[in-house]
Amino acid sequence: MKKQIALYAIVAAAFMAAPALVRAEDSPVKKPAAAESGAPAKKHVVPFHGKVSAVDATAMTVKLTTQTLNITSETKITKEGKPATFADITVGEKITGQYKKDSAGKLDATVIHIGDKGAPTEGKKKAASTEKN
Repeated sequence: MKKQIALYAIVAAAFMAAPALVRAEDSPVKKPAAAESGAPAKKHVVPFHGKVSAVDATAMTVKLTTQTLNITSETKITKEGKPATFADITVGEKITGQYKKDSAGKLDATVIHIGDKGAPTEGKKKAASTEKN
């Protein structure tokens, strides 16, 4: 009789513990420590392209038809595959690149390529004209 009571007590304890185990499996996944500490989420870059309609050296901005891009100290600028500076950007030039939105909603350029990628450079023009002759 004592053995049966002990057996029933063990079975009852197992049934009582089973829901706790199931709930433990359903608990939400904890976020990494960086997310909990309030570190900013990684921002996604957005591509852009267009013709420069205005350059403001004081505000360090470049205006395209529909966008105004902020140039920061982290912005990487290239022209014909070589490093360039903000001063190399002129009105009427075609530019391409990427930007990120900052916390205020402004567009911070991360990369700017000055010039039309589709236009052949002077060296390519000469090579093409000599091949035709």
